[in-house]
Amino acid sequence: MRQNRKTRYTRMVLQDSLIELMKQKPISKITIKEICETADINRTTFYDHFTDQYELLRTIEDQTLSYAKERLQRLLETDKNAAQKIIESIFEYFVENSNHIQVLMSEQGDVAFQKKLLKLIYEYCRSIPADAKLKDTKSADVINDEYFFVFAVNGSVGIIQHWLKTGLQKSAKEMAEILCSIVFI
Repeated sequence: MRQNRKTRYTRMVLQDSLIELMKQKPISKITIKEICETADINRTTFYDHFTDQYELLRTIEDQTLSYAKERLQRLLETDKNAAQKIIESIFEYFVENSNHIQVLMSEQGDVAFQKKLLKLIYEYCRSIPADAKLKDTKSADVINDEYFFVFAVNGSVGIIQHWLKTGLQKSAKEMAEILCSIVFI
């Protein structure tokens, strides 16, 4: 269903307001009243769009995951040897949307979302040919692969958080190279 301009604007302002508030405190401490005051809208308008602040956050997270999935799919369709390009593309998205991403990937953000995003990226990377694939423990069993995967996802979240906290001092390309040199062959 296509949203009209006013609806899109209202939802955007609510999302931006939640993100601004999450820079100061965790979502569990944010009230609907605070979101509405920051967005300069009334509570009825908020409830026309969302049931609570958690649904609003899930909407932001879902949009981010959807965009990442779309971008990854597009890259895989064009270049099957694209592990670093895939990661670089996601980092470019992080730069373009740094205001939201800094909060989503921070300690204030939902760790489950952070892991879901990185898992999505690595699953797409695993679908590319072996010459550009995640380190593969072919001689090891599936359990070792799982441990490596958990390590790669959690380590990547930490690297991204540090990059965002330090003000995106490195480019998306440099960050992709760093991450790939750690996680990829």
